[in-house]
Amino acid sequence: MAVEIRELVIRALVVNDKDHTPSSSRQRPSAGIQESKLVQECVNQVLKIIRKNKNR
Repeated sequence: MAVEIRELVIRALVVNDKDHTPSSSRQRPSAGIQESKLVQECVNQVLKIIRKNKNR
């Protein structure tokens, strides 16, 4: 028996790093690149799931 999910709820917590981290650890030049890769991987996974469900 197949299970169909009709609603997906995603929750996130955004924290201001200026208040919680020392100034030396805030300077991460590769953080933007890693974040970009993470976002792109998430997009790819979602598109893969959509294509899979569309072919059913």
